[in-house]
Amino acid sequence: MPVLRRSLLPSLLCVALAGCLMGPDYHRPEVEVPASYRFAEQGSATGFNAGWWSQFKDPVLDELINKAIAQNKDLAIATARIEEYQGRVTTTSSALFPQFSANAGAGRERAAATELTPSYETSQVQLNAMMSWEIDLFGKLRRLRESAKADLLGTEYARQATLVSLEANVASAYITLRDLDQRLLIARATVESREGALHLFQERFQGGVISQVQLSQAESEYAVAKTSEAAIDQQIAQQEDALSLLLGQNPGPIPRGKPIDQISLPAIPAGLPSELLNQRPDIRAAEQALISANAQIGAAKAQYFPTISLTGLLGRASTGLGSLWDGPAKTWAYAGGISQPIFTGGAISGSVKQAEARQQQALLGYQSAIQSAFADVDNALVGEQRTKEQLAFTDDQVRSLHKYASLSRDLYEGGYTSYLEVLDAERSLFNAQLTQSGLQAQRLIEVINVYKALGYGWPTGPDALADSPAH
Repeated sequence: MPVLRRSLLPSLLCVALAGCLMGPDYHRPEVEVPASYRFAEQGSATGFNAGWWSQFKDPVLDELINKAIAQNKDLAIATARIEEYQGRVTTTSSALFPQFSANAGAGRERAAATELTPSYETSQVQLNAMMSWEIDLFGKLRRLRESAKADLLGTEYARQATLVSLEANVASAYITLRDLDQRLLIARATVESREGALHLFQERFQGGVISQVQLSQAESEYAVAKTSEAAIDQQIAQQEDALSLLLGQNPGPIPRGKPIDQISLPAIPAGLPSELLNQRPDIRAAEQALISANAQIGAAKAQYFPTISLTGLLGRASTGLGSLWDGPAKTWAYAGGISQPIFTGGAISGSVKQAEARQQQALLGYQSAIQSAFADVDNALVGEQRTKEQLAFTDDQVRSLHKYASLSRDLYEGGYTSYLEVLDAERSLFNAQLTQSGLQAQRLIEVINVYKALGYGWPTGPDALADSPAH
């Protein structure tokens, strides 16, 4: 009994205050974050690239991303999941309101005759309306609704994260495809060049001008070029299939737009502030998971307090349908109940401990998401900067190798050097051209990674940070 009185005291206080909420209210935790990104250019960021892929100025890429948004199955699943969680919020919220139901029944019965009573028949008609209501004095139901709403928002942010990833993946896959197309052109030009050299060497060998060694060298280099061409052709088909899957369609050919070296490269503005990460949907989803877990603590603690419920019944019962609405046919009942846990063997304290542990896990997940986001941005920024430097050096290398290949061939034709030097120059040029194409694509992909790491790109205008779209 003393335990009951101690537990009823806060209950009575809650009643006096017209209800209270158990558990901690949510406050955004302090997270230590750097003021800026390590590899960001200095300056002031302006501009918001909504529909950021349009900055590449390739209409075909625009069409592919729009098609993916309309047809991608993973995005459709994420959208359907939002509807599921909307239903959960409705279901959870409904517990705060009185629940009404009704039933009706009719029957007829015949009893057999006995030595003491004759046989007889009876009828029964009944119509009832019922009401039940759990009064949420201690906030259990409201905390559950708070948790459900946070789960819904988290699901919406998860869809946004899926959308951002889809846009970036389609753009990267398209850039990779255009890189492979460029590599195929390089390989075919090399095959054509080496095929011409091979025919010339075959004629010279037949004329006794060159040896079998030189002819074998030409045949080997031609075979290497043809092997590269076949391998790149295979990669193109597989890349088209992968991109088709992102577009939500069966494997098939993909339309092409601008060549890789003509796709516009968006300039990353200087001075990107760390606050931009507030727009990342995965961070927002992690925070909603924390809010939901925080509310579950209150719902668990509310189990320590009484559950108060009201029930009522209003109906009609009669032995005949015609007399169902007569005064004596009226039935009614009402009741109130209170249930107070006294000894549960630690079940409630265990539930509270579980809820608190889940809240700590969600907090650590939120902090980890922020740290990972900063790492993503830094990696993308340094990747773009270093790829730019590598591409500049490779451009110089390709120009030099063009001269080297031309001069070595002239020297060979003049009899001043061996064919090995020509092969070395052409082999080096071929590899450098493939590297150059790959770096052109990689730099574009690194810019895409910056967009993805920031969530939606970067803001434009003085008020853009406050008005960043929710996508």
